[in-house]
Amino acid sequence: MNPTARLELRGITKHYPSVVANQAIDLVVQAGEIHAVLGENGAGKSTLMKIIYGVVKPDAGEMLWNGAPLKIQNPAQARQLGIGMVFQHFSLFETLTVTQNIALALEKNTDSQDLSQRIREISERYGLTLEPARLVHSLSVGERQRVEIVRCLLQAPKLLIMDEPTSVLTPQAVRKLFETLRRLSDEGCSILYVSHKLDEIRELCHKATVLRAGQVIGSTDPREKSARELAEMMIGSRLPSFEKRELQNTGDIRLEVKQLSRRADDPFGTPLQAINLQVRSGEIVGIAGVSGNGQQELMTALSGEYLDKSAKQVRGDILLKGKSVLGLAADQRRQQGLRFVPEERLGRGAVPAMSLSLNALLTGYDSGLSPKRFINYHTIHQFAATCIEKFRVKCNSPYSEARSLSGGNVQKFIVGRELMLHPEVLLVAQPTWGVDVGAAVFIRQALLDLRAQGIAILVVSEELDELFEICDRIAVIYQGQLSEAQPVNETNREAIGLLMGGAGFAKQEQAV
Repeated sequence: MNPTARLELRGITKHYPSVVANQAIDLVVQAGEIHAVLGENGAGKSTLMKIIYGVVKPDAGEMLWNGAPLKIQNPAQARQLGIGMVFQHFSLFETLTVTQNIALALEKNTDSQDLSQRIREISERYGLTLEPARLVHSLSVGERQRVEIVRCLLQAPKLLIMDEPTSVLTPQAVRKLFETLRRLSDEGCSILYVSHKLDEIRELCHKATVLRAGQVIGSTDPREKSARELAEMMIGSRLPSFEKRELQNTGDIRLEVKQLSRRADDPFGTPLQAINLQVRSGEIVGIAGVSGNGQQELMTALSGEYLDKSAKQVRGDILLKGKSVLGLAADQRRQQGLRFVPEERLGRGAVPAMSLSLNALLTGYDSGLSPKRFINYHTIHQFAATCIEKFRVKCNSPYSEARSLSGGNVQKFIVGRELMLHPEVLLVAQPTWGVDVGAAVFIRQALLDLRAQGIAILVVSEELDELFEICDRIAVIYQGQLSEAQPVNETNREAIGLLMGGAGFAKQEQAV
């Protein structure tokens, strides 16, 4: 027994049908320690965190809290002990407001006005701006992440579990979050930090435990290791690399946006204001920006998810291969060669309760997977199996439900599905959100390979390093306005960061 430990796990084991998620896990977290848990997608990290939080019950092993044996039956008991968790897949009710969602996690009834004020104070104090009255369904993924974090901070936790907390935060927000976590650590709060961003681990964490295939394969001080060394501990082999060839002559304009102005679909959304953009064959154009500045509205407008019913809602035009698609629905745009990877995996990118095979059918039915509108189960099974193999998706079979996969593996499947459907124009939002370092390299290489084949690719990402690694030009979106796309060799992270903060953008009247 380690009497100084805030949390100690001994021999924690969890089996699922044909999968061992955790096998005899030992873990010790000291009071005030920021402790990283590292591993590839499917290594068992999220399952272990859910066991600690009481969402999942282990099959074997024991847990000690402040030196005393403990069995956590449910998250409510965990919260009473002072354990809070920020989930990778958000546990929010979309039809409720930010305040109402946070109120559900509090043990005592709280006046909504008082709670809204506390939310504003906490969010402003930690640089996680939120509007308490907004409905969750209108929030971007990054804004939903902030709700999860603020909800935990309001509970003054003794142990804070963070599962990919910075996956959709900007560099500035990450710095502010790290200040918050260090302050909590200094006050004695222990933090379990799950992330694939190894430079963040090295900067923030005091200790790291590495999981592989559900087992602990070692612990280390991440401050004494390079990012490459940590990555190779995770994957058990040399880290793969990707090759970005110099941009040759680009081809014709495949996607063009002309003076696009569009009202937001809800009162708290971001209206688009006179957006101009061109993406040519054989290039990758990136869009950077702080979450909630119109990325979601732009991507839904381009993909055709929400049709504009009148000229009062939209002005300007969207052209695909020179032809206007403004009045076309999403399936009609797919038939014109447009493919889309949304930032929200489960719900928009895939149906959680459906198998991977049937999820392949959702966007591929008009591309040979459903000839003459009949479902060919053999064809979609083979398609899903090829996608699983080609994109190294860890799952039992093509019949596995999407919700049974780890977040990173769902992402790999969705990206793979759209790439295998032969796009001429590809829209990708947050392509490597929450995936491990090896999978991120693989996905980025796949996008570069498509670029080499002459595909026009538009990438929206809050990972500046990612955009500079794979893009030919980068633009910034701020309060619904889009800057001119600059060649990556003519700009830098500092200049893009200033644009993300609003420098150089003039205030405009809403155009629609």
